[in-house]
Amino acid sequence: MFNLNGTIFMPPLLTLIGIPGLESIQFWIGIPFCAMYIIAIFGNSLLLVIIKTERSLQEPMYLFLAMLGATDIALSTCILPKMLGIFWFHLQEIYFEACLLQMWLIHTLQCIESGILLAMALDRFVAICDPLRHATIFTHQLLTQIGVAVTLRAALLVAPSLILIKCRLKFYRTTVVSHTYCEHMAIVKLAIEDVHVNKIYGLFVAFSILGFDIIFITLSYIQIFITVFNLPQKETRLKAFNTCIAHICVFLEFYLLAFFSFFTHRFGFHIPSYIHILLSNLYLLVPPLLNPIVYGVKTKQIRDRVFKILYSKDAS
Repeated sequence: MFNLNGTIFMPPLLTLIGIPGLESIQFWIGIPFCAMYIIAIFGNSLLLVIIKTERSLQEPMYLFLAMLGATDIALSTCILPKMLGIFWFHLQEIYFEACLLQMWLIHTLQCIESGILLAMALDRFVAICDPLRHATIFTHQLLTQIGVAVTLRAALLVAPSLILIKCRLKFYRTTVVSHTYCEHMAIVKLAIEDVHVNKIYGLFVAFSILGFDIIFITLSYIQIFITVFNLPQKETRLKAFNTCIAHICVFLEFYLLAFFSFFTHRFGFHIPSYIHILLSNLYLLVPPLLNPIVYGVKTKQIRDRVFKILYSKDAS
């Protein structure tokens, strides 16, 4: 690392300071975050086990839910261990390349989660609007292809962000990152060079993935609602609508937190930095926590299986 006139050339290490302004209480903030992580890992792991072992759940909707659970486990694990290391053990330093890797993993997993939510919306669209063709359209081969396509789309679109940072940004004003994890804009803002290309590409990825997905999810549910409300019997309408409630809750929770965090981070100049960072953390931690709870409460098959596991343990 070379220091030239107060600037740092290609620093090998960065320092994550956590939540600026709340350093004195970070230890205590780490406790609820750790509890959220443990519940998220337990809930999503239980969900994966239930879907794998229960033959009646080997359907597209539940297989997509398993993909979502695996993504949530990976996403929260990318963030929490390092964050708790900062809060509890003052392990603030991270290698520059490791920071870029964490950034790529976090943003890739976010985009994968968005793609899975889109796939789940399309699955419900076909199941309700064209039920006779659902089994022939959503085959296991198609599910595999969707999983691969969603992963490749996310990985390939996020990767240039790393390349732009590594190849374009050589000089930095500081190595101190005011964040709990390596976030794209938090790293870009450290550079003293022109970062407009980095910012524009970050916006392009956000709107081309999240924007595209939210538009098609919304259109899918508009058509679903039209179809449901045109059903002749009230019981049929309620049954069809009930299959979508859990997904709508997860959809709203994910995208509302995503866009609120995204816009406050880029345009909320008068909002204290600790609010930005707390929102970013909640955006990444709340969905993995709530997703298995929402689906466990609203999905009868999963709920019955959980009760069966719990009662069998009590009986033994």
